[in-house]
Amino acid sequence: MLHVKSDTFQKEVMESKVPVLVDFFATWCGPCSMMGPVLEQLQQEYGEKAKVVKVDIDQAMDLAQKYQVMSVPNMIFFKGGKVADSVVGAVPASVLKEKMDKLL
Repeated sequence: MLHVKSDTFQKEVMESKVPVLVDFFATWCGPCSMMGPVLEQLQQEYGEKAKVVKVDIDQAMDLAQKYQVMSVPNMIFFKGGKVADSVVGAVPASVLKEKMDKLL
């Protein structure tokens, strides 16, 4: 899964031609670790139709502040360079799939 930092966020997320699920996470966060396999599965399922990327809030505090990430995991869906939806906390894959499907 692609890890995005402040210097690559514009290209990978804002300029993406497909919807992007951005997982704002922290390495010290237990629920974030639980979501890892779920997000990897989603990336495989959607393939070229959508992107799933990760942003470590400790390495990209500016992005966390910009998108008002107060707790993790925090998954924000982008389409056409704009925030389209979000989910805070560990959730089942079905919740993420439902939101992603609406953007496709």
